Amino acid sequence: MNALSHVRVLDLTNVLAGPFCCHQLAHMGADVIKVEMPGSGDLARQLGADPELNAKKMGISFLAQNAGKRSVTINLKSESGKRIFRELVKTADVVVENFRPGVMDRLGVGFDALKEDNPKLIYCAISGFGQDGPYRNLPAYDQIVQGMSGVMSITGAPDTAPYRVGYPVADTVGGMTAAFAVAAALASPDRKAHIIDVSMLESTMATMGWVISNYLVAGLTPQPLGNDNFTASPSGTFKTGDGLLNIAANKQEQFEAVCDVIGMPELKADPRFIGRQDRLNNRPKLTAVLEQAFAKHPASEWRKRFNDAGVPAGEVLSVPDALAHPQIADRGMIAEFKDPPGVGRDIKLVRSGYKIDGAPAQVDTPPPVLGQHTDEILGELGYDANAIAALKEDAAI
Repeated sequence: MNALSHVRVLDLTNVLAGPFCCHQLAHMGADVIKVEMPGSGDLARQLGADPELNAKKMGISFLAQNAGKRSVTINLKSESGKRIFRELVKTADVVVENFRPGVMDRLGVGFDALKEDNPKLIYCAISGFGQDGPYRNLPAYDQIVQGMSGVMSITGAPDTAPYRVGYPVADTVGGMTAAFAVAAALASPDRKAHIIDVSMLESTMATMGWVISNYLVAGLTPQPLGNDNFTASPSGTFKTGDGLLNIAANKQEQFEAVCDVIGMPELKADPRFIGRQDRLNNRPKLTAVLEQAFAKHPASEWRKRFNDAGVPAGEVLSVPDALAHPQIADRGMIAEFKDPPGVGRDIKLVRSGYKIDGAPAQVDTPPPVLGQHTDEILGELGYDANAIAALKEDAAI
């Protein structure tokens, strides 16, 4: 289902939060046009683990979030470039940008100007801290937001925290929040121009509901617990005879099933572990007992035994192992593009994490080379070959 096939999105974003937002919209069928600066483009084109691709401006960081988009290069500092962009806005439904607040206004193409060109425009501005407030003008990257949101303060063990989450969670959450807000605005029955102000800081904190509510409602200051779940025990990561195992025995009957599976039914009546709060109060002692039993078999064997008994459990996998797992490999989450332009070899990329009517959301085209579709898109606006050549000569595109 291409629910957004009637929607055109102008993606003026760089690096991750904005490109990830528009990546989601593209997978729902939107015509996403990536508007990039001539010569350089999205900074992510130069980022990633392959220096050769970075030099080609097709860095892996760019490839990961830009499949299904078209690329047009427009110099928004040029008067001709601004004119072209505003013509393009008239054909669009959505503009997404992640410049610092005020940059688009200073260029003369902010929300107030663009809504005159398109009275139904959805304008989404993604920034580290939002469009107002004392930090509005400060630069923000994922790690800065992770630190300021409180995420790092509760990540790690008591003797190792604070730790950064191992991937750009704040950028990704900000992009997902923006995509949700844009989709909701597009669904309004009385469409009019809207400006959506997405703060990465606030988006990240919004996902910390349980942790923050424990403080706001119960006055409990969140603390780092390592791999232990703060709501229940045994719920966390445990050593086995080979590998680590996550268990989430959050219910009384699940704890009792754990006791039966390991052959220690007497633990169910042990006063140290008999109730939920007892197990939380005596978590280290319970963990020691369980890990002694778990040492008899590898994590994969315990996972099967616990799952068969109705206890949520799973091995702790590496990224390569997770990708090779049949639960991922067989559901169509990984897309493959054969020899895409600018790359020089086949590539595999992650799609979105859902299916519609049994089919994974997907895009048909690989990430674009910088400016790959400039002539095509200007042609759609009515520019002929001579006019396009003149714009190139003027450095407007």
